[in-house]
Amino acid sequence: MRAIYLDCFAGISGNMFLGAMLQAGVPAAVLEKELVKLPIGDEFFLKVSDVVRNGIHAAYVEVKETKAINHEHEHHHHHHEHRTMRDIREMLEQSSLAMPIKQQALAIFMEIAKAEGKVHGKPADEVAFHEVGAVDSVVDIVGAAICLDYLGIERVFVSPLTLGSGFVSCAHGLMPIPAPAVAELLLGWQTMPGTEKKELVTPTGAGIVKALGVYSEGLPKGFEAECIGYGAGSHELTIPNVLRLYVGEYRGTESGNLSILEANIDDMNPQLYGYLFDKLFAAGALDVWTTPILMKKNRPAQKLSVLVDEAGKDACVNLIFTESTSIGVRVMPVAKRLEASRHIAKVETKYGVVNCKVSAWKGKLCSLSPEYEDCRRLAEEKTVPLKEVQQEAVRVFKERLGE
Repeated sequence: MRAIYLDCFAGISGNMFLGAMLQAGVPAAVLEKELVKLPIGDEFFLKVSDVVRNGIHAAYVEVKETKAINHEHEHHHHHHEHRTMRDIREMLEQSSLAMPIKQQALAIFMEIAKAEGKVHGKPADEVAFHEVGAVDSVVDIVGAAICLDYLGIERVFVSPLTLGSGFVSCAHGLMPIPAPAVAELLLGWQTMPGTEKKELVTPTGAGIVKALGVYSEGLPKGFEAECIGYGAGSHELTIPNVLRLYVGEYRGTESGNLSILEANIDDMNPQLYGYLFDKLFAAGALDVWTTPILMKKNRPAQKLSVLVDEAGKDACVNLIFTESTSIGVRVMPVAKRLEASRHIAKVETKYGVVNCKVSAWKGKLCSLSPEYEDCRRLAEEKTVPLKEVQQEAVRVFKERLGE
């Protein structure tokens, strides 16, 4: 699958992301053509410059707002600097952007809205975006979704984040770095303050990471980089103020340190298996299944099998003994497990949007499965056969691939 790796040694912001994507192969003309599909398309224009940050050639993207020509326009502009999540959703719905772009942009905005809502004690839809609701931030977020769609990126890997330190001025006054919403967005992420007394991770950058990113300490195993793009930040720092973005192919990975736990069971109430499965998955099992077998005296029985890694093995063994009637467990090491890369792709069909499970092996599509619940819901809403919705989802996805 197509993937990117974000090396955030100087943090990440929306315009750094756009700059890196442009240098990595997204034509600026394509980005501009798509952005004017927004209802605010006449309120801004892009300025893309080649800059050098500590000897590194990078693309610097600025969102320039068109000059207000009268007081009414100025008032209108001021109002939209404080858009709510409802305003953002309405803006995206009114645009003529492709559905996958709308959905990805909305996912980023929603993560920021949830974080802001938690910080300010408000429901996400009622949060008044200040900096993130301004034209430049809207363009950065929607532009990020446009770039990802253009390059066909299906997985976003992100390094540890350098945050900076000190205080930053915002609509609510001086705030510590990271700002409260950024800190909320990056809970559970590996971060470091670094040496700079600046805000290096902006709310927009943190929203992209939270909504789309998968953590990776370095270039992930199975990632084959093809090119690198650099996007410049606004400040001159002692370190290169750039986001380094690798574009390439992420292939299936190999998993080690796995075991299969097995137990033959001929005296357990079948109703207990569902409960046991749930408990095993919650304890870390990668897969659980049963196989009908015959035991001594030709007794019908079930062979319980649990695929688990080293971290979850003890907990799963304990559950088999406490939640089943087995008094013995076989432990068999798995020499190797090969995994196809997997992701969810949103497909816009004539019936509606369908999530499809897509798997690839060595860069080639090997499995495509439309989500049953999505197809069933659309079939019921549109009063069409379920199989027609499934077939349409497969057709549209393959058409996207040029097949």
